[in-house]
Amino acid sequence: MSGPSSTVPPSLSVLLDSKVIADRVQMLGQAISRDYAGCADLVMVGVLKGAFVFLSDLARSLTIPRSIEFMAVSSYDMGTESGAVRLVMDLRRSIEGKQVLIVEDIVDTGQTLNYLTSLLATRNPASIATCAFLRKPDRLEEEVALDYLGFDIPDRWVVGYGLDWAEEYRMLPYIAAFDEPPESG
Repeated sequence: MSGPSSTVPPSLSVLLDSKVIADRVQMLGQAISRDYAGCADLVMVGVLKGAFVFLSDLARSLTIPRSIEFMAVSSYDMGTESGAVRLVMDLRRSIEGKQVLIVEDIVDTGQTLNYLTSLLATRNPASIATCAFLRKPDRLEEEVALDYLGFDIPDRWVVGYGLDWAEEYRMLPYIAAFDEPPESG
């Protein structure tokens, strides 16, 4: 699927529709804006590729000054099994002395967010907070500190709103789950 569609592919079931998502993103934006009121140096660090849609909507919902940076990490390759986390693309500017908000698409095992939090802490930011759009509590292998959370979801492979399976379905305007687990490619 290359573009947004109101038609749900037959292999998917909608878990979170676009209205529910938009309402929750606005609530998160209000909470972050309140918590960082008066902050002149909030740096939102989006984790590519999956968080780009959420980050974009969240950044637009804020009422405070902010800048955006990106990092890319990999733990999946093209299949569905999580593996070792590796840095693919680093930040392009220093975060030393800045208020940092890591914006993640989904917390699955917890490994990626813990890796990023530890890595960025070595760069001497004034603070680090975390925001995840989705979390699968039943899949967590590591404790993860989340300051802001969109939704807890069941342990199903989900796509849409930036999340993909083998680079497909990212642009669906909702979160959907496969009715049957996708086969690893």
